[in-house]
Amino acid sequence: MKSITTAPRGLEGEGFPVRRAFAGIEITDLDPFVHMDQMGEVDYGPGEPKGTPWHPHRGFETVTYMIEGTFLHQDSIGGGGVIENGATQWMTAGAGILHIERPPDALIDTGGLFHGVQLWVNLPARLKMTNPRYQDIGASAVALLTNENGDAIIRVIAGALGDVGGPGVTHTPITVLHVSLLPGGHLALPWDPRYNALTYVLAGQGTVGLERTALAEGQMAVHVDGDYLVLSANESQDSRTEAFEVLVLGGEPIGEPVATYGPFVMNTRAELQQAFEDYEAGRLGQIPADHI
Repeated sequence: MKSITTAPRGLEGEGFPVRRAFAGIEITDLDPFVHMDQMGEVDYGPGEPKGTPWHPHRGFETVTYMIEGTFLHQDSIGGGGVIENGATQWMTAGAGILHIERPPDALIDTGGLFHGVQLWVNLPARLKMTNPRYQDIGASAVALLTNENGDAIIRVIAGALGDVGGPGVTHTPITVLHVSLLPGGHLALPWDPRYNALTYVLAGQGTVGLERTALAEGQMAVHVDGDYLVLSANESQDSRTEAFEVLVLGGEPIGEPVATYGPFVMNTRAELQQAFEDYEAGRLGQIPADHI
């Protein structure tokens, strides 16, 4: 195991709680990923659910995976819809896009459980200015696998695990999995050694690697290169956790300079400045007349 880090807590958008999953990890260990927030897990009271205002992006892709709860999405190219209970929204910002994410009015009125993940996937320089696109991936579209013992559920959201591919269409070669491992369960995942490998615990406690390094909720492991990723769930979990819930990420490193500021991920400071100028000039899109 190369490193174990614990995600600090913060606030995003209009004030919904997040954990900054990549905090303290070298960008070279994350490449091609640049940012990830665990949104919640929080049980909102009436009137408490929060979202984000309209905002721009350029130069990368956002992946919003809703584990529990509901989010509404709308963007400036006509994409959008409801993201809820296992669904994923995959938005390629590319040359530029405006979007908004917020809970529906009914959820704001009643409150409720909210838990999800937003991941930023970098684009190589040759695709930074590609046309934006939107993918709505329903929970039923995700490929489901198990292990020989039947004590694991593996959701293939994007990329492939062995011969099984997920529904997410990606510009950058990556794999995104959500693993639920029952108490005492053990899992060895085949892995492409060209990819980096990251495991982030959404809930529960267990171990990673052949050395069985302890890993708990809110922690991320950076793995060394290898053909397999090994996960084990502790025999005993806390009272609110039925399984060791782990997000497994990997991708082929792009290996290019990364310049980030706010909602833009480019290669140089000059490109960041151009992104701000283009946004202020309205060249990254317009808020639709029927906006939410």
